[in-house]
Parts: sequence; structure tokens; C-alpha cells
Amino acid sequence: MHQHLWPEPLVEALRRRRSAPRLEGWELHLDGEPACPVDPAAHDLAARRATDRADGVDLTLLSLSAPLGIERLPAAESAPLLEAWHGLADHLDDGHGLWAAPRLVEPDPCELAATLAHPRVHGLQVPADALATPGRLEALAPTLAVAEAAGLPVLVHPGPAAPTAEALPSWWPALTSYVAQQAAAWHAWHVAGRALLPTLRVVFVGLAGLAPLHHERLTQRGGSLGVIDPGVFYETSSYGGRAVDAMARVVGVDPLVLGSDRPYAVATDLAADPGLGEAFARAVRSTNPLHLLQGGPR
Repeated sequence: MHQHLWPEPLVEALRRRRSAPRLEGWELHLDGEPACPVDPAAHDLAARRATDRADGVDLTLLSLSAPLGIERLPAAESAPLLEAWHGLADHLDDGHGLWAAPRLVEPDPCELAATLAHPRVHGLQVPADALATPGRLEALAPTLAVAEAAGLPVLVHPGPAAPTAEALPSWWPALTSYVAQQAAAWHAWHVAGRALLPTLRVVFVGLAGLAPLHHERLTQRGGSLGVIDPGVFYETSSYGGRAVDAMARVVGVDPLVLGSDRPYAVATDLAADPGLGEAFARAVRSTNPLHLLQGGPR
């Protein structure tokens, strides 16, 4: 359900920029993270397809890296970058699909609807910090409603990390900002999402920052987990059997879907054997993703 790959037009567009997000050769510069090298081999579409086939993956959905912050750039800056990203859809075969990305500054619902109508586009990705509170979720609802009207799901992915002058380990954003963003977005959806968007299917990458596992603390502080929302899914990237098993004990097996976050993380043990039985593996790899993408009762 979730990997990353940058097409050449997007790479060239990022190299032309003089402010973040930008590439200097193959070194990525963002405001909230240390400069980091990018492996060009990791963004080779044919090589990625071969790797996915070796893992027994028939369909991979590619995602624009939301921490780049492209969605929040002024419209004149985001337009060529998003055009380069969405243009990848024209070059994909049956083994790959795309998550579309919206313009959050001067959004254009008609433009977004046209993008979502592409046969290789399977849904809409939004940065988690754009729905970090019920109020932000309400403000984003018109954009999310375009996906709902198209019958397509929404992928919630961490957005940019907050800038800091302090030297931190390279893994710091992934274990702090990203996790916190996912948890905040999940709680915002838990409070306000279903009332705003009654039929939208939504999937949180990284098991929603493990937010549902805090249901006991939620209850102690005056909230309630309530009935499990059948339209909410949890993608497994960067987590293995222990975290997935814990999530299944709270939300059940039906909402769990496989993801790897390649090339930033290797596939978890779920890509081979989750250790939780054949039926569990089939649900996470096949049955549940089908419900996420196509809807219908589960």
C-alpha cells in the first residue's frame, strides 16, 4: 500500500529549486531534517518492480514523500512538482499504482478530481499534520471529499518535520515527529472524521503511530475507543510482528494492510512470514487491501 519512488521529472524539478525541498545532485535538503544522500538506484522503476515481484507483491502503490512539503508550497511552486509526480501514472504498468497528492494552497477540487480519475491512481495521500486537530480536519474536509466522491481511499502520511538547529540523529524525525503526527491525525479522525466524511475510507501509514494502543489512556483521560470504524485501515510500514500483533488485539485483523515504505525502510517480516498464521498473512496482503481500495462490506 505504500512505497516511495521519484520519477526523473520530479528529480530534475527538485534540482532546479533554490530553497527546500531541493536536491543538490543526489543530496536532499529539507528545512526540518539533516541533509541526506539519496540512492539513485532506489528510484529505478524496473528495479523496484523486480524487488516487489521477489517479495510476492503483485501491486505496489507509490507515494509522494509528504515530508518534502510539496503540498504546502505556494501554488506556483507546487504545480510543476505535482505535475511531475502525477505524470508518473502514465508510465506505470499493472504492477504499480499511484497515490495522488493535493495542492493545499489554493486547492482546485476540479483539478484534483481529474487527477483521481486516472486509471493508475488508486487514491489520495495527505500529510498527517494537515489533519492534526479536529479543526484542521474540518478545514481539509473539502479536499478529502473529492476522494470520497470518487470512491477512492485516503492515505495519511507524515508531513514535514519541524525545523531545529540542534544536531540530531538521522532517524530522529521518523521516531518523533512522524509518529506524533500520525497519532494526532488518528485522534482527530477519531473525534470528527466520520461525521464529516461518512463514507470515506482512510488508511494511516506506520500503524497510525500506534495510537489505538493508547486506548486505555484515552479512557482514563475521558475519551473512549468506541466501536471500531470499518472504514479505517492501518498500514504496517516499519513495524514487525510484535507491533502488528498488538494492533490486531485492539482493532482486529480486518483493518491491517501491508506496506514497506521502501526505499526508506526495508520490508518488515510481514513480507515473508508474519508468524501469525497463513490466514492472517492472506488477510494483510490480499483481502484487507482489496477492501481498502474497492470498498464494500468486510
